[in-house]
Amino acid sequence: MNHAFLLIGGNLGDRAAHLTQARDLISHRIGPVRKISAIYETAAWGLTDQPDFYNQALLVTTPLLPEALMQMILAIESDMGRVRKERYGPRVIDIDILLYNDLVYQSPVVTLPHPRMTERRFVLAPLDEIAPEQIHPELNRTIHQLLLQTTDASPVKKI
Repeated sequence: MNHAFLLIGGNLGDRAAHLTQARDLISHRIGPVRKISAIYETAAWGLTDQPDFYNQALLVTTPLLPEALMQMILAIESDMGRVRKERYGPRVIDIDILLYNDLVYQSPVVTLPHPRMTERRFVLAPLDEIAPEQIHPELNRTIHQLLLQTTDASPVKKI
């Protein structure tokens, strides 16, 4: 089985209920959810004139390979009503693959580890809660070290 760290989030509608629905769909379609962070409320990143997000990190075990995992994630997002109108725009749900085993990998479908995860406190804070000692396979630093070193000063509030 493969270990994948995911970040789920959204800022439209009942944010907490959407995270619950996403976790349930991930568990049924991708594999068991082994660890779950608290929910973190965070300001929008990139396009800031929109509601705050709820974000949560998950560890899942899955038989799916990276491309198949990404395709299943896109299907879950679509089934939950995600419409991609603009980059960094508001959304019902967003699911990102942060880390997949210790894999460094790039294809037209997915890049691993997530290429911008170290630039985003809203990613690192919940991930640090469930995997502080996890090593980033390209940077050879722990998630906790990356959180301490990030230049992103955006507020991240544990709910």
